[in-house]
Amino acid sequence: MNSEFRVRELLLGIEGLALLRHAVDGDDAFLRARVADIRRFAAEERGPEELPGDGSAISELDATAGYAAWSTVYDSLPNSYIEVEEPVVASILDGVAPGVALDAACGTGRQTRALTGRGHHVIGVDQSPEMLAKARANTPEAEYRIGNLEELPLADDSVDFAVCSLAMTHLPELTAGAAEIARVVRPGGRIVVTDLHPFVVALQGQCFFVNGSDDLAFIRNHVHLPGRYLEAFGQAGLRVRACHEPLFNGRLAPGGYEEFIGDAARAAWDGLPIVIVWDLEVPA
Repeated sequence: MNSEFRVRELLLGIEGLALLRHAVDGDDAFLRARVADIRRFAAEERGPEELPGDGSAISELDATAGYAAWSTVYDSLPNSYIEVEEPVVASILDGVAPGVALDAACGTGRQTRALTGRGHHVIGVDQSPEMLAKARANTPEAEYRIGNLEELPLADDSVDFAVCSLAMTHLPELTAGAAEIARVVRPGGRIVVTDLHPFVVALQGQCFFVNGSDDLAFIRNHVHLPGRYLEAFGQAGLRVRACHEPLFNGRLAPGGYEEFIGDAARAAWDGLPIVIVWDLEVPA
């Protein structure tokens, strides 16, 4: 795909966001440091060789190519989104009786593993063969199928529970994905949908990861405000039990462009929700 970002502009954006959010009540030394960094980056006083990834372009990959590449490192890097999401999801899973469960867009199978460990028979579905291979190796006792969120390879009313983690943000619109998940869950069943919080997607946008040795790439996210989720869930006949919005925990991905300006990045995201977790049910 032709779309691409550059590291220098990303650094400037994070510095500017940190400055904007703390301009009124921030420490003077912190604010001066942000202004100084912005001046240096804007004046290109730091050469490309001093920037993460040598300041090279960040290429966009579609979901197929992106997750094929990302699968090689997905489980090995700290991820603040997963770290704040998992305790919320775990508390919901602990209250769900074992049954037949769907892990939609299962990726490398972290929710598949969590569900299997709680006694569910799990069907993991993902569009990426590479991700499914990782999931199968991680939790071989589960069942796996190739498929996408908008056309799940399951019969109507065939599972008791479904989870879809950090995936619907890749869809340009939510209606079809929500309807498909609702279609396969039996009346009285439960659904958990988690996603990048629209604040994060609106401010930063994309899923950046290291592609190959040190090149950065991203997979497109779309901004879906809470009202859009509610509209899609309502059209699918789902009832919202709860909505959780866990906050940024201070973790930055090691070696990434944000760690390069850690003080600014932590200040930019401090106190913001970075994940949204929907606890849903199919009316009996």
